[in-house]
Amino acid sequence: MRDIGRRSFFTAAGAMATASAIGSNAYATGHARDAATADEYVDVQLLNITDLHGYLQGAPGANSVITGAGGKRYTVGGVAYMAAHLERLRAGRHNSIFFAPGDLFSGWEFDASSFADEPTIEALNAMGLDFASAGNHEFDKSATFLTSHMERGRSFRVVGRDDSFTDSTGHRFRGANFPYYSANMVWHETGKRVLPPYNIVHVDAGHGRKLPIGFIHLTAIGTESFPGSYQPGLRTLDELETANRCATELKSRGVNAIVLSMHDGAVAGSDFSSGSNPSGPAYELALRASADIDAIVTGHWHCAFTMMLPDPKGAPRPFVEAGCYGQIINEINLRLDRRTGKVIRSLTTAVNHPNTRDVAPDKELQSIADYWAGYGARRARTRIGTQSASFTRQRNAAGESTMGDLVADWALWAGAQPHGPMDDPAAHRNVPAELAVIAVAPRVGSAIISADLERDEEADGVITFGQAWNAVGFGDPIMTVTVTGQQIHDALEEQWAPAHSGGLAFAPLAVSGNVRYTFDATGKVGRRIDPAEVFIDGKALDRARTYRLAAPSYTLINQDGFSAFTGFTEPVRHSRDFESFVAFVRTRKHLAPAPLNRVAVKNAHVPGARTGIVAVEQQLLHVVGGNIPRPEAALRAALTGGAEGQRAPGGFRVPC
Repeated sequence: MRDIGRRSFFTAAGAMATASAIGSNAYATGHARDAATADEYVDVQLLNITDLHGYLQGAPGANSVITGAGGKRYTVGGVAYMAAHLERLRAGRHNSIFFAPGDLFSGWEFDASSFADEPTIEALNAMGLDFASAGNHEFDKSATFLTSHMERGRSFRVVGRDDSFTDSTGHRFRGANFPYYSANMVWHETGKRVLPPYNIVHVDAGHGRKLPIGFIHLTAIGTESFPGSYQPGLRTLDELETANRCATELKSRGVNAIVLSMHDGAVAGSDFSSGSNPSGPAYELALRASADIDAIVTGHWHCAFTMMLPDPKGAPRPFVEAGCYGQIINEINLRLDRRTGKVIRSLTTAVNHPNTRDVAPDKELQSIADYWAGYGARRARTRIGTQSASFTRQRNAAGESTMGDLVADWALWAGAQPHGPMDDPAAHRNVPAELAVIAVAPRVGSAIISADLERDEEADGVITFGQAWNAVGFGDPIMTVTVTGQQIHDALEEQWAPAHSGGLAFAPLAVSGNVRYTFDATGKVGRRIDPAEVFIDGKALDRARTYRLAAPSYTLINQDGFSAFTGFTEPVRHSRDFESFVAFVRTRKHLAPAPLNRVAVKNAHVPGARTGIVAVEQQLLHVVGGNIPRPEAALRAALTGGAEGQRAPGGFRVPC
């Protein structure tokens, strides 16, 4: 076989590809295109989806349309249509395996996320998912939640309110019918794996014989420090080293066909039926991963491509990703030597099938999706508290707002909550927060506050579950961390920065009700706040001592532009923001706006005084109209400057 260079590969757009009615195949060689099923080989079909994120009804907004060969556009999404396509693809296939490289649940669609993501598991069970790799979002609550609740169905907190909801069949949640795997996610303290590293599936080779296929599973490197899955008790191991080690172990066990399912990805053009100019961590790994691995299935980057890449020995193998939100079903067809169980690489094919809505939806899956949509609508109207007046994001001259103050008070409350049965063991003591801050209009990224909490006069101030859920949150946790008084002072100073226009930009921080501070409107950037005029519980800020601070993970890891908090210590994770805010409203029962007196302005009327100009921040709401999900949009905005599809520093598109 000729030498294949770093950026030269066989794709569906190349001379060795042919188009079908539903997509374009990628062939390892021309023989794969021409060969029919032969008795000397064992045919195995691998079907996979990725990054469903709980979107049972369909892809949100612009993500409901994908582009294929020749610029043809397809309307896609919805588990009912996916089930129908799966049935067609599986028809007549004796050895068919359906799996996923992660991020199936823990998304942002209300119908799934507000029910502890149990609807997604019911749908996947009904579709017959065989197994899955754990993505970063599978750890958005905890590893314990994944293994104890999502896999085994164990209840936590209040049944029917926090978990274990009644599903479409009238039964309480019983957990997944499929297992999760990850070879490189380990407990930080012990180094022990959180999940099994790989699994072996035996396929029918005829005449009573079975042949093994090994599946190695990887979770995105750095998952433990992503905003949503921030888990101080976990850490991820090197992907390439782990994959190669597992491949060696599988070979030693007599497994001669190996597939890598990894929740890390790449970008490779805009045509889902082929691939071009690939880049990203999964691509770099694919070029170097053990030649014993016969196919590489990726996810995490919400991209769609299918191509053949050379392994380190020059032999082609599939390198694929199936988009996100139920857009695509990827199919890889392997042919195994009936005697040795080895993959005949030259006969391998791969194709991305769009999950189009031009077929009759599967009745069972449609019933599941409709059931949870109806349940979600009813739950959204459920009363959880009352309010005496509206809370709005309208800021006064000092940058303070009633909604900002309310959310800062919630963060302080959240940072004082004890851990529950589904929280992972913490490496540090859960010491309650002494103060909290919220970036209400950050210069970078998006505000955690996504809506006002307006008083419903007709309902006499009733706050509904849906109102509270949609008012706050990315799906990130509140963290309590130890910081110095100096860091707090520096963060307060970081509210101001020179604007591109030559003016003064202002990115106000809301502070909890036990904090008061004054800033000097005539002060220079970095010298606007006197520590002696910052008070926490009535005591002046001591820059030399440490404090326990509560804030969203997004802010603490400098996704909001407040770098002063980096270097924090003793992190302790609490609940995700929208779930925690709902619990806060339930606990408080009645909310009343507090006076806007936490921030004072000194020398406001002196000539040359400047409060600063607050930029009109992007309000990246939960999926509404054509908007993409807030967490994805916020992360893109933070790391790419807001341009969708733009490359992040280092050349890679921002993953989610």
